[in-house]
Amino acid sequence: MLILGSFPSTASLAAQQYYAHPQNQFWRIVGAVIGQPLKDMDYAARLAAAQAAGIAIWDVFASCARAGSLDSAIRDAVPNPLAELKKSAPALRRICFNGRTAAKRIREVEAMGFVAVVLPSTSPAHAGMSFGEKLACWRGGLAS
Repeated sequence: MLILGSFPSTASLAAQQYYAHPQNQFWRIVGAVIGQPLKDMDYAARLAAAQAAGIAIWDVFASCARAGSLDSAIRDAVPNPLAELKKSAPALRRICFNGRTAAKRIREVEAMGFVAVVLPSTSPAHAGMSFGEKLACWRGGLAS
């Protein structure tokens, strides 16, 4: 399974870590789904635990221009080569999109034969859903 975000936040870029913003709920949610305290682990351990659970993490954009961290501010985005996934990750079956901006490439992913699931963004900017509501969606999306 691959979880695709849009593009790392300024906090993530500065830390050189996926989902580094302390208020991003990604590690809490994925940890709850796989039964691991990812939020409490150091970054290398988080990645190892996610990988052991069959989860990879990447972004739909390789680069972009953006002031701040909001997806709505993304301009001049250069896409990552998702078409290469069939060859580079032959065991990959499911791609989950972390939020609507990432999910703009869902048709491309479905055309390649992957199961594609759009999940609510774990970003602190997506405050329209509670943690519990997001977690329920993610449990269903990662498990099904």
